[in-house]
Amino acid sequence: MIEKIAKYFRLVKFSHTIFAMPFALMAFAYALWSTEVEFSWWLLLQVVLCMVFARNVAMGFNRWADRKFDAENPRTANREIPSGQISPRKALAFVTINALLFIVTACTINTLTAILSPVALAVVMFYSYCKRFTSLAHLVLGLSLGIAPAGAYIAVTGTLTFAPCLLSLLVLTWCGGFDIIYALQDAEFDRARGLHSIPSRFSVATSLYISIALHCISIVALFAFANYLPQSWLLWCGIVLFSAILVTEHILVTPKKQRSIGIAFGTLNGLASLTLAVFVIANILIFG
Repeated sequence: MIEKIAKYFRLVKFSHTIFAMPFALMAFAYALWSTEVEFSWWLLLQVVLCMVFARNVAMGFNRWADRKFDAENPRTANREIPSGQISPRKALAFVTINALLFIVTACTINTLTAILSPVALAVVMFYSYCKRFTSLAHLVLGLSLGIAPAGAYIAVTGTLTFAPCLLSLLVLTWCGGFDIIYALQDAEFDRARGLHSIPSRFSVATSLYISIALHCISIVALFAFANYLPQSWLLWCGIVLFSAILVTEHILVTPKKQRSIGIAFGTLNGLASLTLAVFVIANILIFG
């Protein structure tokens, strides 16, 4: 039983939840502080469950939709569906169950989360087909993750304001930027199969410049969001560390040096989101 569960965890790369979850928690903390809504463990659990269910849908559906391409790509041929560890039918059933759980959980929060839950699912599932017709698939992925902070704010307040949208913009461009770096690994394969991505359309150098530009927007959005928070050394330490980690990412991956893509994509981005969340939430709790 444990091994079966582990297979599904690997299918959806559960460890990558670390990318968007911290931003949802930041938005959750900001919403409580800015509106003076009383903290609720039950509401926090609902938000976390929605995050987990939505991400399971996104990754599970992506693996199901891309199963034929994954089987042809040497880098991805050992993934759970092409390698036969999980059948396409069971993967789709897993997606369906998580989609239903997401909608049911969202409906228990408030009216707006209930109304928007199918829209959120549509966005995260739409991403899986984007690379078949547009090189902007990276930004659609970013939008999928960027829903998280906006959704967390709506869960607390039942409304949406400008500040959490800045946090969503940060996530959109941050994720889009690091996904371009990740896609460098499959540029040749994507060209051969007629799949679209920034690296398959442009040179490595141009792709990395686009990634840098997106990450610059991320940092600008972070500074803009910071204006809505209590001002303290904790906040600015978090901003400096997050920015420094993004810079490090681009020092590790250059047009002539791409062996560190795994570290830049997984380790550094996970560290960036966690670090920023710890400092931002601590700043709100201590100085708010």
